[in-house]
Amino acid sequence: MKRKPRWTLEMLTASLAVLCGLLLLVLLVQRPMAWPLLAVLVVLWGIGATLFRCKLRSWVVRWTSGTTFEKSKVQFSLEPLSQPAALLSGETVLWYNSQFRTRLLGGQDVLASRVQKLLPGLDLQLCRKREGQLLTLADGYWSVHSSTVPGEAESMTLLVLNEETELRRIEAEYKASRPGYLAFQLDGYDDVFGDLMDSERARLLEGVNRILEDMIGRGSGFLRRVGSGGRYIAVVEERQLEQFANRGYDVLDKIRALDPSVSLSLSIGIGRGARTLREAQDMAEHALDMAQGRGGDQAAEMTLDGFTFYGGVSHGVEKRSKVRSRLVADQLVKLIKEADHVVIMGHRMSDLDAIGAAEGVLRICKICDVPAVIAVRRDATLAASLIDALCKAGQKDDFIDPKDALPIISKRTLCIVVDTYQVGLVESKDILEKCGKVAVIDHHRKGVGYIENPALVCHEPYSSSASELVTELLQYVGERDDKPNRVEAEGLLAGILLDTQDFTLHTGVRTFEAAAALRRYGAETERVRRLFDVTMVEYNAKADLVEKAQMYKNCAISIGGEVAPEARVAIAQAANDLLRIQGVDASFVAVQVGNGVNVSARSMGAVNVQVIMESLGGGGHQTMAAAQLKHITPQAARSRIQDAIDQYYLSQKKTTPEARPAKGE
Repeated sequence: MKRKPRWTLEMLTASLAVLCGLLLLVLLVQRPMAWPLLAVLVVLWGIGATLFRCKLRSWVVRWTSGTTFEKSKVQFSLEPLSQPAALLSGETVLWYNSQFRTRLLGGQDVLASRVQKLLPGLDLQLCRKREGQLLTLADGYWSVHSSTVPGEAESMTLLVLNEETELRRIEAEYKASRPGYLAFQLDGYDDVFGDLMDSERARLLEGVNRILEDMIGRGSGFLRRVGSGGRYIAVVEERQLEQFANRGYDVLDKIRALDPSVSLSLSIGIGRGARTLREAQDMAEHALDMAQGRGGDQAAEMTLDGFTFYGGVSHGVEKRSKVRSRLVADQLVKLIKEADHVVIMGHRMSDLDAIGAAEGVLRICKICDVPAVIAVRRDATLAASLIDALCKAGQKDDFIDPKDALPIISKRTLCIVVDTYQVGLVESKDILEKCGKVAVIDHHRKGVGYIENPALVCHEPYSSSASELVTELLQYVGERDDKPNRVEAEGLLAGILLDTQDFTLHTGVRTFEAAAALRRYGAETERVRRLFDVTMVEYNAKADLVEKAQMYKNCAISIGGEVAPEARVAIAQAANDLLRIQGVDASFVAVQVGNGVNVSARSMGAVNVQVIMESLGGGGHQTMAAAQLKHITPQAARSRIQDAIDQYYLSQKKTTPEARPAKGE
């Protein structure tokens, strides 16, 4: 016959307490004169508890566990352990050795307590695993392991604790003292310092040296200047890198404040968490390239988990030298002539800049007499007006659907990607993967997920548009008469107008030089303006999105439902129009597309919308960016946009403006 389960110690204690209370109540009711006798009994009980305290625990254990553990061989095999050890019945402590009492209980006995009360945070399930559980106890770190033997009523568990305080201290010191590598580069060094007098140049460089020496000199690292082009390197400990990151690499602000009349800024690449110093150096160089590819004036921190960016609040410095454009043009021509075919493509939902730049690259291929096509989805483009104009001009064969382009691709085929650097944004990933070589022409700031190992990169974040870059390349290709025709020139000019918002944003000397060259090629501004004409459906969609806009911390946010595919150009147009409202520093237009939301962001430069969109998984440029949010409702997208704006202001250490009431409030 199966034995009845034994009571746990908690049940036994509670029952005895209730029984004693009832007996005392009966005694006092029947014999009120028994109060003196009761007082004497309480005093005797206290004396007895004090005299037999050392025996009480063994009696309780014997009563509750039903075994003769005390004075047994098992006890004497656990008592001399150098580690604290304890026996549990269920979750109740029945016995512990002297090390447990001394090191964890402060030398005092705690009778029949729950183990979680003595060891806060203990999880017996974790303790049974091979790695055990790490707890913070008695101002130290302890690794707890357990072994459990099932019983008829309750299981018996042996706990063994190993102190790892010193080991964890050594581990923390090892991690904190790991070397990190920093690479510094003054942005546009030749352009900034080239026109300065020697005394002014020396004054600025002395200020830069003082700021960097003060930054690195706070710890045990070292700083060295490399060459004469504004390049520095430093090696510091991980603990110092953590301090730099917590301060948001405020050295960027200090460099920028040296002389407000000079566009002086700094880019920093940080290699952190590497296994070797050489690996940290490679990571820092890669991070510096990323920081400069995003426009400079920022710090890019590379770890084994990816990139983290700091800063990036100022405009990039335009590079006036065209030597690089000439070299890129020569290398591009060489790659084209080595290919059997060339496939050109832009980003998904291609716009006038992407198609205009693609048509310009196609003209370079025609000059080189190499077959080339533009892969574009005619049913998913924002540049239908330009494509129709080119088709009417007899260039219908210039375009092909991405699926139809796959059969003509071989290992000798060159893929030229324009107006994007991101793998996830290209018109067709299949084309990108199938082509033997890839070239990239883009002006957007570099972000995570870029195309790796291209044969040629023409990446200029200071340029206004991809069309501007292609226009410069065209000037160094072929003979004097080998130039774009009128429609192609108008497509390139339309791309520049789109991304500069009619020459109001992100323009430089080279932007106007490119526009002048296109005018010489025959581009007519009246025809270019017609490429921006919208239908009544598009205009109504834009007006509806503008009307729904609400203000949030000097940002206009418009949330809408589904927009007809033929009217999606209205999304970007609405974002542009919202910038014309007084007090709007940035605009965000989000519309539902399927089960997700597409966001288009614009700014006049005061807010870096690229950083905000990157936090939502997108990217772009400082004044023009976008993101695609999947599996989200429009209202939830509004909350995510507002959170991203809050995080941006917090990271830039700016005083955020007060939220303004929405329209109609």
